[in-house]
Amino acid sequence: MASVTIASVKKNFGEVPILHGVDIDIQDGSFTVLVGPSGCGKSTLLRMIAGLEQISAGEIRIGDRRVNDLPPKERDIAMVFQNYALYPHMTVRENMAFSLELAKETKTNIDAKVNRAAEILALDPLLERYPRQLSGGQRQRVAMGRAIVRNPQVFLFDEPLSNLDAKLRVAMRSEIKELHQRLKTTSIYVTHDQIEAMTMGDKIVVMRDGRIEQAGSPLDLYDMPANQFVAGFIGSPAMNFLPCTVRRSGGTSRIELSDGTLMDAPHGSGGTDGQPAVFGTRPEHLTLANSGGIAARVVVMEPTGMDTFVACRHGSTELSAVFRERHDFAVDSTIHLIPDLTRAHLFDSQTGVRLAA
Repeated sequence: MASVTIASVKKNFGEVPILHGVDIDIQDGSFTVLVGPSGCGKSTLLRMIAGLEQISAGEIRIGDRRVNDLPPKERDIAMVFQNYALYPHMTVRENMAFSLELAKETKTNIDAKVNRAAEILALDPLLERYPRQLSGGQRQRVAMGRAIVRNPQVFLFDEPLSNLDAKLRVAMRSEIKELHQRLKTTSIYVTHDQIEAMTMGDKIVVMRDGRIEQAGSPLDLYDMPANQFVAGFIGSPAMNFLPCTVRRSGGTSRIELSDGTLMDAPHGSGGTDGQPAVFGTRPEHLTLANSGGIAARVVVMEPTGMDTFVACRHGSTELSAVFRERHDFAVDSTIHLIPDLTRAHLFDSQTGVRLAA
């Protein structure tokens, strides 16, 4: 196992910059998730760690070794791809053993490593099957098994669950997390799905346009987002954003919404009197009231049994609320929503940065 250090790493394709000086410290034995929208540079960064892309500037270290100029086979990493990348003419056993055979390991060692990986991943009954005889989830387990047998210092996962259906993705998330807890191998996982990021990672790195917006534990990013982008990306359903103006007078801090509604400002928020801002509150942090708060017109009701999702509008701004109780609001009716101000945030309307006192 080893730590991974990414220092001022840049990547250009021709004259086009893709990564703008990325710095990440990944601890030995940790599970780090790189998350962000398509095109943010997360898969490119993973491929640079693997040695599949050249580094334009900066340095990548695995353990105490600088790996910028090392070929992939000398980096002691194993990568699990989105499309499984299994050899169709080989059985499961042969797929898992292939890299060990190339490394000229003895048959005894190969059999022991393949059998151990098969036991960990419950692949024993499938060892003599071919990839075409397997389900998507089974193929992904074989791809992980092929990585495990190499006993690498670092596992790299490139959106490995994106080809699976929703139910299977949930099951495979648990399997990968359990696998990491058992093996304790440093893992770097790329996804655009923030639910995967929240449920799997010890550390999440949120990326946008080739830059890091924020890095931290899942709950740190959920509770204290650095800016409006992170606040809107982390959490499902997404955080609500309402344009407002900061009103400060006599030591009190309030916000004025676009329709003139006045509310107390979120606890611990900053900003100056008259400053344009954005009020952020999560759908699950809203409660119902008979009056006051944020008046919203009901647009769509989505009862799930466990909770009730309500899509609303406050003026021209879309707003979502999630209630643990069951409700039956009439479409176009008005409901009053009270935000939990200990969990709400204010963001600068120009920069998107969270306004803290």
